[in-house]
Amino acid sequence: MPFAVPLIDRSMKKIKYYYNTHTLRYEKLEVPLRVILLQVFGFITACILTGLIIVLIIFKYIDSPKEKILRQENDDMKESYTLLMDRVNELELQMDELENRDNNVYRSIFGSDPVPDSARVKDMEKKNEVKLVTRMGEGELVKSMTLQLNNLSLRTAYQDQSYLLINDLVKNKEKLLNATPSIQPVSNKNLNRIGSGFGYRIDPVYKDRRHHMGLDFTAPIGTPIYATADGVVKDAGFNTGGFGNRVVIGHGFGYETLYGHMYKIKARVGEKVKRGEVIGYVGNTGKSTGPHCHYEVHRSGIPVDPIYYFYNDLTPAQFDRILKLAAASNQSLD
Repeated sequence: MPFAVPLIDRSMKKIKYYYNTHTLRYEKLEVPLRVILLQVFGFITACILTGLIIVLIIFKYIDSPKEKILRQENDDMKESYTLLMDRVNELELQMDELENRDNNVYRSIFGSDPVPDSARVKDMEKKNEVKLVTRMGEGELVKSMTLQLNNLSLRTAYQDQSYLLINDLVKNKEKLLNATPSIQPVSNKNLNRIGSGFGYRIDPVYKDRRHHMGLDFTAPIGTPIYATADGVVKDAGFNTGGFGNRVVIGHGFGYETLYGHMYKIKARVGEKVKRGEVIGYVGNTGKSTGPHCHYEVHRSGIPVDPIYYFYNDLTPAQFDRILKLAAASNQSLD
């Protein structure tokens, strides 16, 4: 087998020789051009692949200056978003407290119905009081922030309107107080005229439990009946529904009072009356089992217990006593 042995000629470049076993001589080793080209191509290919691998590693794990700037901006945006979200949450808590006070404190003081949460937003949307924020980008963070700010803006705008209404209520405070029932419809200094209270009672005619919508004040026929608040007479005449001669007064602010079973009616439809003014006299007309005045208080069309509308002419002790008398489960007089 021939094998190559490198022989070095110091005056020339390195030359490789091999021992030819057939000729028993050292012969010069010559590499074909094809092999040289393949070697060169392989080297270049290896360099390119190595370079690509290095570049991929650099791009994956090492940021370019532009990427570093973008990453920093992204981090800053996330931090700003977090701060904004904290502020939005804080504002929402404050808005919740304002709405709660509006419904449960301010409006209760002036006898106004609370505003439903749905109305605060829907009314603003219908009237386009607040314009929606647009063209803020489509990113999830921006969209989320936009929705919350829109909702907060709508609630704030509606709350402003609500406070304007409360301001009007403050201006009308004196009218409201005059329109609120606050005395008993008949003289009852000894607190002995409460015949039947508000709630379920035994009906004197049908002998079953029925909801008694008001209070029965027993008194002799001809005892004066007083308007319990300022208002306008809406109805004055005989009622076929069982109240006999009755008077209905509209006081405004959602209040209305009814006085039934009168012997004689003094008030006239359309007449303005003042609290304490005589509007009729106790009788026994209609579905009644004895002389008395049936008295009802309606708030926004719903009958409410009149016992809580006597604060002008009762001391705390008297109110406690009359409350117990009205709560007695007995038979109504009508």
